[in-house]
Amino acid sequence: MLRKRGILSSKIMAVIVASAAIFMYSGCSKGEVTPEPTKPTTPTTPTTPTVSVDTVVTQMQSKISGRDVGVYCTYYGSGLPDPSYVTYVNYAFAEVYVSSNVYNGFKLQGSESRFKNVIALKQQNPAIKIVLSFTNGVANSDNKKDGGFSAISASDTYRKKFAEDCLTFIKQWGIDGIDIDWEFPGLAWGAAADKANDTNNFTLLMKQLRETLGTSYLLTFAGYVKDKVAVTGGYEFMDIAAVMPYVDFVNIMTYDFDSAPNYHNALQDSGSYWDCVRSINAYKNAGAPMSKIRLGIPFYARKAFSGTDSAVSYKNLNKSAAKWSSTANVPYIPASGAVSYSYDNTKSIFKKGTWMRSLGVTGMFCWEISQDDASHTLQHAMWNATMK
Repeated sequence: MLRKRGILSSKIMAVIVASAAIFMYSGCSKGEVTPEPTKPTTPTTPTTPTVSVDTVVTQMQSKISGRDVGVYCTYYGSGLPDPSYVTYVNYAFAEVYVSSNVYNGFKLQGSESRFKNVIALKQQNPAIKIVLSFTNGVANSDNKKDGGFSAISASDTYRKKFAEDCLTFIKQWGIDGIDIDWEFPGLAWGAAADKANDTNNFTLLMKQLRETLGTSYLLTFAGYVKDKVAVTGGYEFMDIAAVMPYVDFVNIMTYDFDSAPNYHNALQDSGSYWDCVRSINAYKNAGAPMSKIRLGIPFYARKAFSGTDSAVSYKNLNKSAAKWSSTANVPYIPASGAVSYSYDNTKSIFKKGTWMRSLGVTGMFCWEISQDDASHTLQHAMWNATMK
């Protein structure tokens, strides 16, 4: 997540300047791509009762088997989820150590005490799955940008060693799985890139992880909103059809689609660069099982991809002037008659949940939990939208 993710200064960990064709994930970043001219078909977006911008559901729904609500907990944050209303928690992040294209292991980002606090959620709800999420970025002072996952995935020896290290870590800490947040194969964000081979090598890496971890542990990845894209010299992003058989599910980063005056998190909006509908259609058209998709919900408002106040956490957002977009199906803060900040709230999460469940999508996740308010408003909204 940003998304983290590289690491969004928010996601956040790294901020990436965007143009009309460049994205950054709140913890997640996006690459340069060419907009597709046609709008994909999809079932009509369900309607919800006419209510205020922030009000939708209050009564908590019961857990339904096979459905998931996940959250990312960042190493730099302090927030934790309500343990009664979450099925998996991703600790963000661990980072790999590569020097001169030689894999030298990995380490957690942040303090061990923060990681222990996340694991301790199991004491309150033993059913929670704790997953270690890996970034391709570098935050630790004793590490440096080098070959990253591009180098590791290119070597059969390093793929096996990395997978073995992951299994050892899982057993040592009693956690439940591994999440790979390589943003993205073929893109040189945070480390090296090899457009000719990264996309295929990502699949080989996930295949090796599955073989090493077996089926007792979760294996997931943070997914881009498109299938692999052919570029000069090879490909960018993941080969959805090739990799999905090896994973339990994919956390699709359905946010940071665009900047103001467009929407960064639209359910469906032809005026924005991308949206949730087109994202899910990309996976559906590639043959991905809808049951293996988790829809991403941003716990922050987005205005821009650089500059002061480019993103604001939900808990800090002044929502008194918020309006509702009947086209994008998300709320926004207006400025000078246009969209300033777009974000998600209980109403938009409910609508996204109704839509995704109609397609057979069985879960949601957020980037990231520290951005929710003290009442866990957005986390509870995800739970209700998923378990309805």
